[in-house]
Amino acid sequence: MNPVHDTLVIGGGIVGLSLAAALGRAGVDTALVHAVQPPLDWPPDSFDMRVYAITRASQAFLEALGAWQDIEAGGVSPFRAMEVWDAGGSGRVRFDSAELGEPYLGHIIESRVIVRALWRRLLQLPAVRREVPATVASFAEVDGLPQATLADGRALRARLLVGADGFASRVRDFAGIRARASDYGQKAIVAVVQTQEPHQETAWQRFLPTGPLAFLPLRDGRCSIVWSATSAEAECLSALDDAAFRAALGEAFGHRLGDIVETGERVLFPLRRQHAEPYVKPRVALVGDAAHVIHPLAGQGVNLGLGDAGVLAQVVADALARGRDPGLPHTLRRYERARKGEVVAMMTAMDGFKALFGSRLAPLRMARSLGLNLVDAATPVKTAIMRYAMGG
Repeated sequence: MNPVHDTLVIGGGIVGLSLAAALGRAGVDTALVHAVQPPLDWPPDSFDMRVYAITRASQAFLEALGAWQDIEAGGVSPFRAMEVWDAGGSGRVRFDSAELGEPYLGHIIESRVIVRALWRRLLQLPAVRREVPATVASFAEVDGLPQATLADGRALRARLLVGADGFASRVRDFAGIRARASDYGQKAIVAVVQTQEPHQETAWQRFLPTGPLAFLPLRDGRCSIVWSATSAEAECLSALDDAAFRAALGEAFGHRLGDIVETGERVLFPLRRQHAEPYVKPRVALVGDAAHVIHPLAGQGVNLGLGDAGVLAQVVADALARGRDPGLPHTLRRYERARKGEVVAMMTAMDGFKALFGSRLAPLRMARSLGLNLVDAATPVKTAIMRYAMGG
């Protein structure tokens, strides 16, 4: 019989890699399975369209893992301010790190840069067994423990199986955990664009009646856009030629940074809300998108997943240090209690923002404009919001 690992992590995206790194750093005997070898090199003039707004709290976690220096070397884009305004009214609020005496609010970072740094960190951790690339053919329970059989016939068993395998999680299905899902009726267009005027190291977001439009500052002066709209409108926009798309994008953004002078490849993906109930079962835990998927309007999805990874790694390490089984329910409930409240609060807030700014009713338009302007004028409220958004 194969040796039994303490933890078996399925999924090697940012959340799965960070969890494996946190466990390995704590000396926890961990196996990681992922289907694709992470990219370690790429042409210098290329760009990963998947970018994330990494909060200060997530940065601190990545620093603790020993990955942040490598991430910085790969290229990060600090944003020092964030400006939000309503296309359907006069409401506007600006958050500036200088008001907190901080150098920045967070960083915009390419997915591949984070993945590569975490992978390199894993290579330095002898406690982590890496089965990459490898695919899971099946899951089963063997002698009371979860077992993953790989496509080549080898089997991995562990006292705790962790699903970091995304919104269509096979680990979640194996555990019999139900996920409540709903379609927002929206799709998002993602692209990298060049604006006429500098982005000013500011993250910009305009709320349109059909969905939010975000411009995120990149290190080379361009912006990554996430344009959420009704599915029909997003499909029409995505089908436009470059000149027509640039014109439509500039108008939707209110030409805040002048004209859109260049746009690259466009990717369209559907938006959905999904929440697993519960996050844990005996000997199984879910993290990241396997546990929760939220609207991208605040860019908090990956930060929530990194929060999951940090807490679960600590819970497992604490249990082992006390001679306890990391896969037992009372151990795993500590993780769920620590994470579920924050996730539900964020999901509720995002749904509320979407409903509020999507309404065309005049009283609501007036109320949200008044609310944004009041927040902009109330320094203590702005400070509290900024510190929460930074993860502090």
